[in-house]
Amino acid sequence: MTSSQTDLTALRSTDSEIYDLIRLETRRQHDYIRLIPSENYASTAVMEATGSILNNKYSEGYPGRRYYEGQQYVDQIETLAIERAKALFGVPHANVQPYSGSPANQAVYLALVKSGETVMGLGLPFGGHLTHGWNVNFSGITYNAVQYDVDPETHCVDLNRVESLAREKRPKIIFCGGTAYPRVWDFAGFATVAAAVGATLIADIAHIAGLVVAGAHPHPFPHAKIITTTTHKTLRGPRGGMILSDGTHAKELDRAVFPGLQGGPHDHTTAAIAVALKEAATDDFRRYGQQIVKNAQALAAALLERGFRLISGGTDNHLILIDVTPRGITGKPAAKALHEAGIECNYNTIPFDPRKPFDPSGVRIGTPSITSRGMKEGDMAAIAAWIDRVLRVADDEDALHKIRAEVAEFCNAFPAPGIRI
Repeated sequence: MTSSQTDLTALRSTDSEIYDLIRLETRRQHDYIRLIPSENYASTAVMEATGSILNNKYSEGYPGRRYYEGQQYVDQIETLAIERAKALFGVPHANVQPYSGSPANQAVYLALVKSGETVMGLGLPFGGHLTHGWNVNFSGITYNAVQYDVDPETHCVDLNRVESLAREKRPKIIFCGGTAYPRVWDFAGFATVAAAVGATLIADIAHIAGLVVAGAHPHPFPHAKIITTTTHKTLRGPRGGMILSDGTHAKELDRAVFPGLQGGPHDHTTAAIAVALKEAATDDFRRYGQQIVKNAQALAAALLERGFRLISGGTDNHLILIDVTPRGITGKPAAKALHEAGIECNYNTIPFDPRKPFDPSGVRIGTPSITSRGMKEGDMAAIAAWIDRVLRVADDEDALHKIRAEVAEFCNAFPAPGIRI
């Protein structure tokens, strides 16, 4: 059993403790229904590039403008990643060096706004990201961050409310995008709001990048002149980030990444990003992205049939936010019971949640990983049934373990990319 086509023989002989833990995690990823929306299975090719000899190289600077010698192959690799990103997303400029999504967002702030200036994003309790101005994050500490919310009834973003707040606060930049928002983002509408107040619109598509390139979600460009994203999640690449733009602020963004925030890029990650982008340009990937949404909507429908309360009433994308309190349980024990039963999710706040974030009212689930394993709409009813059973027997360890055995048997029929058992 290995985590990729590499057999880990050297690791086993050098550090058996780490080897054993990786083996256990490999088995867990194989046997569990993984419903965390930000997780996925990278392909063997992506995993091989991530674990390649490129880990040994240091490459401060950009292709053709490095501060170290020996870059003739690294430059070609990064250029491939850049050109593939530009072609895939249809943008004039791409930076593939950010270490992840949060550093990509931080680079945007550094490039466009000064300390103390006003910025605006969706509040964390309403599905936004920490880096969109939340008060414990650098974005809320360094800048004058104002947060928009969602409609109290529909739990959807109301652009009239967003525009009213923007006209009052006059932010320099506006972020749209989130981590727990199950509906389509109206990028054109946000662009109108941003233009009305002279702000720059930033689309953070970390969660939905794979859906965007698959045509399963509207494209942010050219409505948003700057786009940030991770390269894992629905894009199925390594743990990295990108900044995509129309080129207007290309120099400022590049300088913000290096030397503003980072030293040498992670060349092994850059290579794996290039591989993932090549995979994402295929018809197979487009079908995959479409299937993610089909599965999420089928799972949402199956949960609604069983009486679950879904935030906003369903989903348009890859994720579902469930208020579990009507079941007589809160988010944290619900997530732990599901994990004990072989179903991986995370507890999550819901809009206007009366509970604290460490034990909120909701759980967040999504379909990227299970779709990577080949599960289809017909399999979602079984997953909904298990979720329902788990929350009915959350305090019964034996019952949860019985479900876990059923889940593991079910997973055997769906090979996980990048994993050999």
